[in-house]
Amino acid sequence: MSTSQERGQIHPAAIAVLLGLIVAGVWIWKRLPPDTQTYVIDQALPIAAGGLAVGLTGLAIIRTVRRRSVQRHERDRLIAAFQRESSSDKKLDLSFALIEKNAYRAEGLDAIAPELNMLWASTLRQALGDERHRIRGMAASHLGVLQDQSMTPLLIKALEDDHPYVRACAALGLGRLRAAEARPRLEHLATEDWDQSVRSRCREALERIP
Repeated sequence: MSTSQERGQIHPAAIAVLLGLIVAGVWIWKRLPPDTQTYVIDQALPIAAGGLAVGLTGLAIIRTVRRRSVQRHERDRLIAAFQRESSSDKKLDLSFALIEKNAYRAEGLDAIAPELNMLWASTLRQALGDERHRIRGMAASHLGVLQDQSMTPLLIKALEDDHPYVRACAALGLGRLRAAEARPRLEHLATEDWDQSVRSRCREALERIP
């Protein structure tokens, strides 16, 4: 018997059980004394609803804690792999995976933050050529994650890149840094760049800069 056939048999049975419970509940309710019905409405239902709310809240908290624990474990695994790796290309791939797994936050990355910044900065400077624009762009956007303001001049320079993807990512990085000194250049590109994605990223960055 196929899985779809099994599901086809299970679903009607579940519906029948649910309908049976509803009918039974209505039948029992109608035969309860008025005082009991009033008690259920005034006392039991609010208590049950409160208990359900507390239970659902507790379940949500447990799931959040568990998800964060798994995320920390995966982050620590990637950090260890990054520190062991000797190939610059593989370290770069690991750094991108690490930032994504860490939800584009700097939390927990203090031990390797200087190395990450150096890796991304050198990638942005040296991964030249149109065919490597995606690597340059990812490095540019990630440079804003670690909140190192010394990377601002490099990102402003990246706004002049020939490829629009890199310019858009540089704007994203500057927005993450909230780099006030980049405002004039971002304002110019927000209206004058020929690429719509670059203009949009520049406007988003300007909204984040005080």
